[in-house]
Amino acid sequence: MAVAMSSTCPGLYCGKSLVNGSVEGECGVCPRGERTNLQKVCQHCTESPELYDWLYLGFMAMLPLVLHWFFIEWYSGKKSSSALLQHITAMLECGVSAAVTLLITEPVGTLGIRSCRVQMLSDWYTMLYNPSPDYVRTLHCTQEAVYPLYTMVLIYYAFCLVLMMLLRPLLVKKIACGLGKSDRFRSVYAALYFFPILTVLQAVGGGLLYYAFPYIILVLSLVTLAVYMSASEIQSFKNLVAKKKHVVVLFSHWLLHAYGIISISRLDNLDQDLPLLALVPGPALFYLLTAQFTEPSRILSDGANGH
Repeated sequence: MAVAMSSTCPGLYCGKSLVNGSVEGECGVCPRGERTNLQKVCQHCTESPELYDWLYLGFMAMLPLVLHWFFIEWYSGKKSSSALLQHITAMLECGVSAAVTLLITEPVGTLGIRSCRVQMLSDWYTMLYNPSPDYVRTLHCTQEAVYPLYTMVLIYYAFCLVLMMLLRPLLVKKIACGLGKSDRFRSVYAALYFFPILTVLQAVGGGLLYYAFPYIILVLSLVTLAVYMSASEIQSFKNLVAKKKHVVVLFSHWLLHAYGIISISRLDNLDQDLPLLALVPGPALFYLLTAQFTEPSRILSDGANGH
């Protein structure tokens, strides 16, 4: 009967605490690691994340690593032979940060986490759903209803930034001798810009990213692959395999394609979803087969000849 009486709590996320099997206190915000159930009682988050939740966390973890690699390549390029070591260091920073974040998230000391299932988009924005029962006083029930998917990403970014500031400047100072003093730290300066941007992106658009990230991966991976192959003047299989770097970039994009397809399908039905992975090489093959017909110089020459 006590549980039934607690259903008078207003709003989507206000609830009463459950102490020693009985509902006590007034309606309010649930403690961290808990959320309200259908009876408006705060319950501990004891479920395991679904595959889609892990894929979302993986996507958010990949963002700083990909940006690190991009800016290291952009500012190092052909001027320095230290790019590879910086790439490895960036991967080490993100890998250690991810492991530490998992270890300090409940249950502490394990690589697993307990969570509350995401039920709808509003779960990410509970601050927008604080009720006003008498239209005068607002009952503040802002909480992390998607525990720990929201704060976990922010903690991970903080560890990435700290490790980068501890390791990267010393490494770059010793190995990036081929660059000028002002150029060798540009990849580090770039990270000092994109980490605040990523933090704001997660804080404001975390819920939107949760539902949209599979499609973002597919679109960005397709666009960046086309831009890279065009900029590198890859128009045939021979051009593609001429450099190991081209092959590495191609396989990296294929992994992103596969990641996006798995995120969309969620592998709910393996018999139907696994064959979709055969589409992964499709965009690259299509580009290579049609590149010779879309070469600007050829189109201009054919136009000049009246064809």
